[in-house]
Amino acid sequence: MELTDLKILMAIIQEGSITRAAEKLDYVQSNITMRVRKMELELGVRLFHRTPKGVLPTEKGLVFSQYASDILNKVEEAIMFVQEPEYPSGPLTIGVVETVASTPPFIRALSDFQKKHPEVALSLVTGTSPQNYEKVLNRELDGAFFTGEFDLAPLKVAHEIREEVILLTNAAGKAVPPDVANATWVVFPKGCPLRAASVDWLRGQGISSVNMIEVSTLDTMLNCVRAGIGYTLLTESAIAGDDERLITHPVPERYRFVTTRLVTRKEQFSSKAFAAFADCVRGAGI
Repeated sequence: MELTDLKILMAIIQEGSITRAAEKLDYVQSNITMRVRKMELELGVRLFHRTPKGVLPTEKGLVFSQYASDILNKVEEAIMFVQEPEYPSGPLTIGVVETVASTPPFIRALSDFQKKHPEVALSLVTGTSPQNYEKVLNRELDGAFFTGEFDLAPLKVAHEIREEVILLTNAAGKAVPPDVANATWVVFPKGCPLRAASVDWLRGQGISSVNMIEVSTLDTMLNCVRAGIGYTLLTESAIAGDDERLITHPVPERYRFVTTRLVTRKEQFSSKAFAAFADCVRGAGI
């Protein structure tokens, strides 16, 4: 059995089809089919159920794929370890959440990183906290920021930030207490812990139906609040300086703080590029 066989196995499972796996790997379909049969004969078990819509892994096939994934990941780690220069270089993909991406400290960290390590090709991918968490585990990201509580056992935390959460309204609401029960709420997509906190807060007051406007960027969210379209919960660091069009209000103690972490996978190989990036994040005071 060769590493190529394991890559074929993983491609079939990911695509759910031998045809699509062949296209993805740029192989002839008959070659894929032959290699699968060879693996099944060698192992003495069926790895896939054939269906009219494609293929599904058998119970044994699913177990075998978990070992195959571990083997391929270890091989990738070994290659990166022996090929990596003594200085930070190469590609580095980091997942960010909106409440971090637009803050002045993060921009300072990026500027510092680019000046110190020009040989690193940095890519930033914006996503929700659950998306970033899963993509780090699935090796789609080298590291990521996420907010909220997740299983940290398979991860290494490079930096942790505890931030205060505030209720944000437009300046017209300064003279009276904010009417959270009847407000429209401007929120990030599902998975955002601040959105979940808004819903939980209102449900605690007996409000089951919440009028929401979903946005995908911090700028859009702030402009909606400035215009009086709705309220939002945000971390204090996401608001740059004094803004006369915005008013901040305290939130219940239960929702007052959230933790944002910069993480990478817990592996034997430690990327010099990620370590350098984490150093710049810490140095910027995020």
